[in-house]
Amino acid sequence: MDRREFAAGMPAVLALGSLLAREAGGQGAGLKQLSSGIFKPGPAKSGQEGHSSQAFGAGLLAGGTIRVEMHESVQQPGAPHEAVGTHKHSEIWYVTKGVATLYIAGTEHRMEAGEVGLVCAGDTHWIANAGDTELAYFVITVGPPE
Repeated sequence: MDRREFAAGMPAVLALGSLLAREAGGQGAGLKQLSSGIFKPGPAKSGQEGHSSQAFGAGLLAGGTIRVEMHESVQQPGAPHEAVGTHKHSEIWYVTKGVATLYIAGTEHRMEAGEVGLVCAGDTHWIANAGDTELAYFVITVGPPE
């Protein structure tokens, strides 16, 4: 799947976010409103051992009920998996380099560069570097403000 095919699926993800947002109520105060445009990466931040990330943008879409966040993360070989998470939003994972294990609701899935994973709201999940080279992946979260 190339980035154009990936982008073609975004309307469906945004529609899912809209449905989830109905339960969000007035949450999201203080988040900036996003508008159409190009998002450049922010400064790289180090996380837990062997992890780093760059945020591209986060905020509310027009209407204020759908929160979107975009970031790229890198995990070095042998780094521990990211923290186990469960959220009200859904996450789209696009592996750009390396091999990953994406754990979703009790099942481990192998992902390679060029593949996309979807974690729906409420599913317990984590991602880990499953290879002997650097793992890089892009994440888009869509859902109600949390």
